[in-house]
Amino acid sequence: MSRIDYFRDPRAPKANSVVPSVTVVVRDDAGRLLLIHKTDNDLWALPGGGHDIGERIADTAVREVEEETGIRVEVDGMVGLYTDPEHVLAYDDGEVRQQFSICFLAHPVGGSVRTSSESKEVRWVDPADLEDLDIHPSMRLRIRHGLDESRTEPYIG
Repeated sequence: MSRIDYFRDPRAPKANSVVPSVTVVVRDDAGRLLLIHKTDNDLWALPGGGHDIGERIADTAVREVEEETGIRVEVDGMVGLYTDPEHVLAYDDGEVRQQFSICFLAHPVGGSVRTSSESKEVRWVDPADLEDLDIHPSMRLRIRHGLDESRTEPYIG
């Protein structure tokens, strides 16, 4: 299934659903960031996905990172809560989802990098090289917040 991300775009369709989801800022000991090249929108992004019934939200973060990247992680904290109603995701089946994402911080504890049906490439990226990648503005915001070690409170917006 493909999707189009609309971010503060007056041409965006009206949302008809909201699904709690997560994204995860994972950094290795060298300070590199774990990113995926998504199959649904051809953009680079933090790993993440939808929350399943019966699981704790931090467990969603752990599961989604491993499913999409092959890397096992432990959650360290929260970057922020991203619920901007001007960010909608339009899927080719007619669903138009308002963003509702909790972004976590995590560190790797095992596994090895591999792709999945949702990630055509998985890479550890030096933060200095982020400008070279095609990343949606809303994802760049989460990455910027996740890399900012001076932040003491989670973002709420």
